[in-house]
Amino acid sequence: MDRSSPAPDSGQLLEELLESLLADFDYWFRRGLELLELAPDSLLPPSEQRRLAAALTSALAELAAARALRRASPCPMALDMDAMAPWHQLMLRVWSLSSLLRRAGVVLPETERSGPSLNPQRRDGSPGA
Repeated sequence: MDRSSPAPDSGQLLEELLESLLADFDYWFRRGLELLELAPDSLLPPSEQRRLAAALTSALAELAAARALRRASPCPMALDMDAMAPWHQLMLRVWSLSSLLRRAGVVLPETERSGPSLNPQRRDGSPGA
């Protein structure tokens, strides 16, 4: 058996897993923008709100670019972990914002998730375990 070429199903598995991960990032970045609209200035200063909104907007554009590049590729394509590390950090910031708002008694709107997810979510909007 030749181990140098991947199994035929490995490309499909890569696509499914990576798309699920990108969908999670997309969801949480959009959720972060939604949560920022609910954040009172007393909890998160306007300057920090603007910085986080800019980071989320930039990350959404980066996600769109990564998806476009992957679609344009004639074969399955992974993304470098170093490229995704800042997205993980940003997602953690959104989770922290969600927690901060809940502790302050801000009622968070429920949202529907579409498609498969690697990160189940509780009804309160926080990541599930």
